Amino acid sequence: MASSDSLEIAKAAKQAFETSQLVPAEERVKALHSICVALQANKNEILSANADDLQAAQGEVNAGRMSESMMKRLDLSKGDKWDSMLQGVRDVAALPDPTSVVTYASELDDDLELYRVSCPIGVLLVIFESRPEVVVNIASLAIKSGNAAILKGGKESTRTAVLLSKAISEGLSQTSLPQTYIQTIQTRAEVSSLLGLDQYIDLVIPRGSNSLVRNIQNNTRIPVLGHADGLCSVYLDETADSEKAVRVVADSKTDYPSACNAAEFLIVHESLLKTIWPAVAKALIESQVHLQCDPSTLDTIRSLKGFDTFVQPADESSFATEHLSLTMSVTSTPSLHDAIRFINSHSSHHTDVIVTENEQAASVFTRGVDSAGTFVNASSRFADGFRYGFGTEVGISTGRIHARGPVGLEGLVIYKYMLRSKADKGHIVGEFGAGKKSYKHKPITAKAVPF
Repeated sequence: MASSDSLEIAKAAKQAFETSQLVPAEERVKALHSICVALQANKNEILSANADDLQAAQGEVNAGRMSESMMKRLDLSKGDKWDSMLQGVRDVAALPDPTSVVTYASELDDDLELYRVSCPIGVLLVIFESRPEVVVNIASLAIKSGNAAILKGGKESTRTAVLLSKAISEGLSQTSLPQTYIQTIQTRAEVSSLLGLDQYIDLVIPRGSNSLVRNIQNNTRIPVLGHADGLCSVYLDETADSEKAVRVVADSKTDYPSACNAAEFLIVHESLLKTIWPAVAKALIESQVHLQCDPSTLDTIRSLKGFDTFVQPADESSFATEHLSLTMSVTSTPSLHDAIRFINSHSSHHTDVIVTENEQAASVFTRGVDSAGTFVNASSRFADGFRYGFGTEVGISTGRIHARGPVGLEGLVIYKYMLRSKADKGHIVGEFGAGKKSYKHKPITAKAVPF
């Protein structure tokens, strides 16, 4: 049974969503710019809270209860992360409105017109771990796409998330959108309660560990959009160019090893074991990547400097582990089709890459690999909503319905059918059939619903 507090949060979100449907799209854009202003005005206080979260996280790392990679995701002041977060909001504001788009229009009869029109999903419950900027990323996408959202971050970023949420509410208060349009919760108990409220919440989006996603999928009737592990791979085809192979593999692994789109295993065509593979291995070892190799890939790099430190035999778990660190599993295969079979049985269907100079091989790989993203001669790290031009993303979906891959604005809308009769007496089905009127089903060219 849902707690009274969770029930009120869910009801408020549903009410806010319903109210927002009559608010012009321009007001949602205004809200995003107002949120940017509020965030900037509260920057010092937010970053101070973030420093407190980081200090507490360091204690957890020292005690062995948190990984170093998770702690690094917490830091909102690192590099240009703060500016990128704000720019992401502005980028989303500048994107075309994904709602009220006509995707199908047909004249069923004289003065009887049918339109399929994009519309928001409703109330989103988004649960994520560690990265506090996700609060802002998801709030901006929800607002722009016309969805209300309830957000739950990890306990390790609570101080930061509370102040980010406060700034979002300040921004919303400057518009006609309800302040309850975006709400945050703090406890697992609240999540458990909300997962039972399918009459108010329309979609759950979990972002985090395999165990988090599986737990949510097993404990709710609400549809779940998301992915568990990010087991991405790179395959070096027999025609691979050496320079491309080194660049693509190294970037896929080392650019941001703790990201879900970082490559976790490498597949090498047998013909490259004594040529391109040693060059790739050398580059990885120089970047301090630990390699877990099957016998054939291990034997051909024994002479490399750093072998004893950075190379070890692969075991049964090597190709089922999301390392999230400078560790990469490596195996070899005799053919492209064997590589595809290996990927389809070991990857998490997130993003997989082929390095090849053969157009036919590229075509077979991109169609044969059953993943949300299949890339040719390009780093797996491109699998990202910002890099795709979505402004930011609410998450990555490896499912096979509604949305797949980086989920931006288009993944947060569905559609409804709008039918209108302009006839003096309206239209009824009884006027159609044998010996009566026939349907015209004549396509209409329309960019907007004319009513």
